[in-house]
Order: sequence, then structure tokens, then C-alpha cells
Amino acid sequence: MDMVPPRIKALLEEAWSLEQSAMGSEDQALAGAIYCEAARYGSPEAHYRAGLIYLRGPGDVRDLVAAKSFLTYATELGHEQAVSLLPELQEQPIRQPVCLTQTEAYRKVAAFDFGRYVRQLPLTQSKIAALILRLAPEYGVTPELAMAVAAVESNFDPRALSPKNAQGVMQLIPATAARFNVRNVWNPEDNIRGGLAYLRWLHRRFAGDLSKVVAAYNAGEGAVDRHGGIPPYYETQSYVFRVLSFARRNKHPVSNH
Repeated sequence: MDMVPPRIKALLEEAWSLEQSAMGSEDQALAGAIYCEAARYGSPEAHYRAGLIYLRGPGDVRDLVAAKSFLTYATELGHEQAVSLLPELQEQPIRQPVCLTQTEAYRKVAAFDFGRYVRQLPLTQSKIAALILRLAPEYGVTPELAMAVAAVESNFDPRALSPKNAQGVMQLIPATAARFNVRNVWNPEDNIRGGLAYLRWLHRRFAGDLSKVVAAYNAGEGAVDRHGGIPPYYETQSYVFRVLSFARRNKHPVSNH
């Protein structure tokens, strides 16, 4: 998934982690919802994986209409493996899944266990998470918020590069990196310090209103000012929801490998 935008990659990895450690149908249902979230960003792989869950999942998760719809979209987006699954669904109609059109469908699904996810990170990402926990207090940023932003932005990947040239763990665009004196954006500590400095600045700018702080980190403070709060962009609304949800649920230390 090296060429996948970091935010989509993070969603795919979160959902896959849930699938691998699923303790019941609720985990499977949440994995499907997270795949759908990535599908809304146009990911063929997310459409395919969502289709698999609704095709092969437990009885209370299985939905053959949704499966055919997701797999059809995946096929149209060029996913070769999805094509082979469509014949067994030929009798099913196609109906756009509600989660692709209604943000609330995603929000109503059971909470993602962010703490468990962080504890299961691979060694390289776990070291990045530990570094964030150490540095965040220096900037007056809660470790929970800093971890949540890094997870949603890059999934703790110091090499992450987005199509919009956002770079590193905290996905800094060059202008933001320069603004906060980041010497080497590909150095994890420099990058994290730049992101934390920006979060501290936004916290002061918006008088501690975390919804505005997080929205501005995603869309820019100008967009928040123009709209008087979270801008009416699906990406930003979803981003704020996920970051603040993760921050509330991240009350546990990273794993010790």
C-alpha cells in the first residue's frame, strides 16, 4: 500500500486489525464501517474489503446486496480480485450502501478500541507513538490528542507522503513545516515537534476549542474562520470526529515490544 494516501492507509490498517482480532460480530461490523469510510475517499481496496465482509461475515453482518454493491464499485475502480466474486452475487440488486452517503451511519457504529490498536502497533510505529507521548507535554498538548492526530494523519508512519505533499508522521505541508521551523521533515522527532508546535498555536488561536483546533489542523484556520467552526466538508467533519473519538479512548500506554 505504499502509494495509498496516508489517511486511507490508516483506515485500511485499522479495519484490518479489527478483522484479525475480531471478538465478535460487532468488531466485524465496525471493520466494515471503517472500510466504508475509506471507500468514501475513493479507495478500490476499501470497496473490495467491505464487500468481502458483507459477503463472508457472520449472519448478523452478512448483507449480500451491500456486498454486491461494494464489489461492483471496486470492479469499476479497477480492482481485479473483485471481479471474480461477482458471479455468486448475480441474483442480487445493486443499491448504494447507506454509509457511503450518510456520515451518521459511520458515527453510530460501536466505538473503535483505539487503545488496543495502539498497543498492537508494529515495533517501528510503536517507537513513533512512544516518542509522541514523550514530546507532547513539552508543547502543552495532551498525549491523547497528539496520538490521535498522528494516527489519523499517517498511522505513525514517518515516511508517509500524501498526494498533496503532506509529509511524515504529522503530515506537514512544506509551508507549515517552514512556519514552525522544521529542519528535516523526514526526521520523526523534527516532524512531530513541528506538528505539536502547530497544535499548540491552534489551541491558543481558538481558545482551547478542540473541535476548531482539529478542524483547522485539517482544513486550515482560515476555513474554520470563514465557516465559524468545523467547515462543511465531509473529509474535515470525518477527520474531527475520528481524532476526537480516538483522543477520548486512548487512555493506555503503547505496547512494549
